Amino acid sequence: MITFITGNKHKVEEAENIFKDYDISLKHIDLGYEEPQGTLEEVAISGAKYACHELDCPVIVEDAGLFIRALNGFPGTYSHYVQDTIGNQGILKLLKDTDDRYAEFRSVIGYCAPNSEPKTFLGKVVGEIAVEERGDLGFAFDPLFYVPSVGKTFGELTTDEKNQFSHRKNSLKKFIEWYSSQE
Repeated sequence: MITFITGNKHKVEEAENIFKDYDISLKHIDLGYEEPQGTLEEVAISGAKYACHELDCPVIVEDAGLFIRALNGFPGTYSHYVQDTIGNQGILKLLKDTDDRYAEFRSVIGYCAPNSEPKTFLGKVVGEIAVEERGDLGFAFDPLFYVPSVGKTFGELTTDEKNQFSHRKNSLKKFIEWYSSQE
């Protein structure tokens, strides 16, 4: 049993849909923890260590961000704050005068078990920032994140479609493969 620490119901839904394909049970707990200023990896490690210590059981936490090349990786680790303040329209305004729309969604899973050092697992997906919001599925920056190989934004994909290749799928799959090999 792995305990997933998050207050984001969308992340829980995505993770449950991914974990159901493996023989690993997932439990969800919304346990707040301080997020240090730093990389996705540093945030994931800090949260996993804290939650593992508090609950005395194996846990995973996930931190994700949208990294836009034309904005030097912004919003990156500040994605949640940026979504809450300027939102999708603010990102579109920042990019209005650029042709460089390259972006990556990155997800880091932090895992920690009692009496062990935490581990991290990075997943990412490459795409572009659309010129307008498209789709009303998903959450946060999903309607902006266009995946050329699919021809749609994350906002136009169902959770099952998105879970075929998303950044979260990639980081969770790396974690699951490692975790399964430990038994």
